Amino acid sequence: MAQSSVRGEGARPRAACAGEGSRGDGSSQAGERGGNGGSRVRTAPRRSAADDGGGGEGPDGGRRPVRPGGRPRRILRWSALILSVLILGTAGAGYLYYRHLNGNIAKGTRNSGESGVEKAGPNSDGQTPLNILLIGSDSRNSDENVELGGSKDQRGSKPLADVQMLVHVSADRRSASVVSIPRDTRVTIPRCEDPETGETYPETNGIINMSLQRGGAGCTLATWQNLTGVYIDHWMMVDFGGVVKMADAVGGVEVCVRQNVWDRPLPGVPGGSGLKLKAGSKKIKGKQALQWLRTRHAFESDLGRAKAQHMYMNSMIRTLKSQNAFTDSGRLMGLAEAATESLEVSEEIGTVKKLYDLGMKLKTVPTERFTMTTMPTVPDPQNGNHLIPRPTDADKLWSMVRDDVSFDKGGESDKDGKGGDGKGGSASEGPEATGTGPAAAPAEGLAVTVVNGTAGEDSTQAPVGNRASEIAGALQGKGFAKAVASAQPGPSSRTQVTYPKGSGAQGRANALSVARAVGVPSGQVRATADVVTTTLTIGSDWREGTAYPKQSTPRAGDLPESADALNGAQKGCMPVYAPYRY
Repeated sequence: MAQSSVRGEGARPRAACAGEGSRGDGSSQAGERGGNGGSRVRTAPRRSAADDGGGGEGPDGGRRPVRPGGRPRRILRWSALILSVLILGTAGAGYLYYRHLNGNIAKGTRNSGESGVEKAGPNSDGQTPLNILLIGSDSRNSDENVELGGSKDQRGSKPLADVQMLVHVSADRRSASVVSIPRDTRVTIPRCEDPETGETYPETNGIINMSLQRGGAGCTLATWQNLTGVYIDHWMMVDFGGVVKMADAVGGVEVCVRQNVWDRPLPGVPGGSGLKLKAGSKKIKGKQALQWLRTRHAFESDLGRAKAQHMYMNSMIRTLKSQNAFTDSGRLMGLAEAATESLEVSEEIGTVKKLYDLGMKLKTVPTERFTMTTMPTVPDPQNGNHLIPRPTDADKLWSMVRDDVSFDKGGESDKDGKGGDGKGGSASEGPEATGTGPAAAPAEGLAVTVVNGTAGEDSTQAPVGNRASEIAGALQGKGFAKAVASAQPGPSSRTQVTYPKGSGAQGRANALSVARAVGVPSGQVRATADVVTTTLTIGSDWREGTAYPKQSTPRAGDLPESADALNGAQKGCMPVYAPYRY
């Protein structure tokens, strides 16, 4: 540290008062004792400005040897004080900024619906996959959102979940996948309770974007878990204004269209996002980024919109990586400010540190190991404007997520072709796989109801006659003497074993024993509030035989073509539906 320009400071000449003695460090000490214990009065001689501050003067006016605790000690004391103030000041400012960012974050209940899906067990290295549900809300409950989204008449109404994507990060953090479900897909929405109002909504069958209105993001999460059998760790939700803030914070995202596009109202087709771009590549931000993500008609359908959203996300990931956003403190602070102002998250990740930790987990995944997909669907036979999951292809895709099998072929060289290292956790693993938890009740005393659901949820095929009675008889032959066939059908595309939610771990153990008896994977066992006994529903995926068909293990990159996969390193241009070209 630089020294003072005034040397010898702290040894200014003065006369010592009675009872004081001169000290070499420039201070005084009352009642300095002599050798006989009496007081001695000294007069401090005048010091020259040229004197070295290292030594004091003796009683006879001569030089006193340098004593410990002289000017070097004074410098150290002052340095320590100044350093302490700086450290405390910056730490205080950092803490206040940290509190400010935490205060920006809106939080909500992780799961507000009925869902008995279990978290995947760890692999041999103790790692588990990470699943995050991203929700884009069409909320118009602020001036900003009304201006950006239009439809002023909808202000104050409960928002819909118009964009829904599941981000799956493999247990080894080597690969990641994103799966979208189109907003008009008809699914079963479970019983949910609104955590803010306490209002309870019964189970219903409707399009998936309605789930947000029936208990918030936690109900959307429960709907996804019941549909897919995938345990979802967290959710994040953003509205129109949030999309604009995030796009601006990134500095813009590059997109591309093959033809000039203008998504506008046409005769007989109202609405439109307002997106207007010349053909080719362009960096978009702010309101234009929102228009891109909302464009539906010009990209022909909800499936086209999902593809455009995937292109945008891939481009954003490439942009963030090229900017070193995770290591550049200036960029990181700007993104942190925008993100915390824009996002609402499930409460267990409602701090800056936890969000940062999530970001670092995503950072480790190479761009070429990101895969964007859409859940395979078919038109809904009940409503031509809606969709339903494509039974075989959708089931295969979700089994890959549950078993942590990478969507890209980059994992095929790894052991067994699973995940990144062949040791990913599986949804079929859990307490029963490790021998923990209660034992199942004796089979002969366990009540089991068997339901015929072989017609499937799409109602395009006739149910198999007497199917419930056939499987109930098979269970009786395996010791389940109280297995009975239900007279009421329950159409389902996927075979499931459900048990009363209130029965807890014991109910799950009982249900697993039924599943094992007929070969149903434990990933298809879950709790629900809608049954009073262990219930086996035979889906359209099991139309013959008394043992559930053995499912083949998917290989890395073995996605169904209908998933419309897009690799994160790929760039592309969206085709524009002819009526919206200009």
